[in-house]
Amino acid sequence: MKKAVKSQRPVNLDLRTIKLPITAYTSILHRISGVILFVGIAVLLLALDTSLSSEEGFEQVKSYLSNPLVKLIVWGLLSALLYHLVAGVRHLIMDTGHGETLQGGILGSKIVFIVSAVLILLTGVWVW
Repeated sequence: MKKAVKSQRPVNLDLRTIKLPITAYTSILHRISGVILFVGIAVLLLALDTSLSSEEGFEQVKSYLSNPLVKLIVWGLLSALLYHLVAGVRHLIMDTGHGETLQGGILGSKIVFIVSAVLILLTGVWVW
């Protein structure tokens, strides 16, 4: 039996205790927002189908949209969409060769968070 080579890999893989760089948070949130959009689009398509089926269906969806909880859900879906859009534009810019350095990635991540926060707040004002 061969003896295992001593590994320098970290032993503690508890993500709550590991300090991730801002670029990692940008990437993780981009993936999470994509999953939220994937699930949320089913709900939105159902609401669209109901609203287009009849006048009563339209009134039903309209009454649902006046509920504060539904407004919060819609705002959450729009927030996921806006964040995903801004982070996706960042990826497209990086695909052209800009912002691929460590400093460029950090700056790009900060810009994504700032632009997304402004757009999400403006959307919150619009929804409410």
